[in-house]
Amino acid sequence: MNNKYIFGGFIIVVFLGMMAYLFTQTNVAYENDFKNVMTTDNTVKATGAWVKSKNYHIDSEKNLFSFYMVDNHGTELKVVYKGAIPNNFESSTSVVVTGKFQNGVFVASDILTKCPSKYEEQFDEDTKS
Repeated sequence: MNNKYIFGGFIIVVFLGMMAYLFTQTNVAYENDFKNVMTTDNTVKATGAWVKSKNYHIDSEKNLFSFYMVDNHGTELKVVYKGAIPNNFESSTSVVVTGKFQNGVFVASDILTKCPSKYEEQFDEDTKS
């Protein structure tokens, strides 16, 4: 009977330890200032706009997609993503990338694009009337 309590206590301690570890690994900060992104070693979500004048580059042999982003302060950041270009990337108004800054570039593990909404145009026309 005593061994059951020891084993149960051990399982609870292991479970709590795993939960604490997983919580620290998924804690991702949002950054709008690329200077902060360049100085941290943690995984961050960086928000900015695609620099359309520099275009983007697709390397189909290595399955890499790279482009430049700019934040609200005018700081540019090169982003490299292993994967395909998002479908609505060219029409996006802002981009959120998740990843880490390494070796002078932001290595993204995920890209989220925000596209202009068709409802915004309707709202603007309705308010002008």
